[in-house]
Amino acid sequence: MMRPKAMMLTKMILTKARLMPLLSLLCALAYTLPAADLAPTGTLRASFLGLNPVQGKVDPVTHEVSGPVADLVKELARRLQVSYKILPEPDARHVIDDLKSGAADIGFLANDPARAAEVDFTEPYALMFNAFIVPIDSKIQKTADADQAGMIVGAVRGQTQELFLSSHLKQARVKVFDTMPPQTELEKVFANHDVDAFGVNRQRAEEAAATKSLRALEDDFLAVEQSLIVVKDPAAPNKIADLNLFLQDIRSNGFVKASLERAKISGVAVAPVAKH
Repeated sequence: MMRPKAMMLTKMILTKARLMPLLSLLCALAYTLPAADLAPTGTLRASFLGLNPVQGKVDPVTHEVSGPVADLVKELARRLQVSYKILPEPDARHVIDDLKSGAADIGFLANDPARAAEVDFTEPYALMFNAFIVPIDSKIQKTADADQAGMIVGAVRGQTQELFLSSHLKQARVKVFDTMPPQTELEKVFANHDVDAFGVNRQRAEEAAATKSLRALEDDFLAVEQSLIVVKDPAAPNKIADLNLFLQDIRSNGFVKASLERAKISGVAVAPVAKH
């Protein structure tokens, strides 16, 4: 005859066994992302900086997008059980305007207080490091050397590097460019002494330095959080919370790390998962 304690333990085990499928189902339902909020048209439309290799690359022939943005959008669309469309844009202004006009549902941008006045930012999925490019024979060896009286530092208008440098450099002057000069033009900019250093993300810095006429400083002047953005919408206050759950999961399970490694991006790391 089974003893009372043994009977109680058996009942607990059986009860737990019966509840496990239900608990698993409830957990799955709890994590189901609301497609109606995040992709109201039935297609998840995502806007990003098409010229920023840290976010993604656009094939010049097929126009196919690859890289972290493509990976994250595909995975989010899979979880939402919707199709997706990725919109490369030339600058941050166009990315934000896509959201405000309703052309996109989500966007990808570096977190910046000025931009936060127009859109809401999620937690970061990655950290992007930024460095100076200088001529190969420049006396500038570290970031602090560039912030000296008489120095001219280049940056692209509206990009995170320009916003940071314009507000943080104490002695050097910032020369703002409307677009990122192609490699040959960038070399001319330095040859003509238009700038002494140029601030870009580390991936771009190392690509520019590959020609051997320029070099990237070893230290970084800024680490920037790469995040998703959505338009401010009081009628859908849970969008950011839902996207944060998604980002917490793909950072923790190695998805973001694998995406960055496949893209072979320099100077980018997985953002740590925030403790709540």
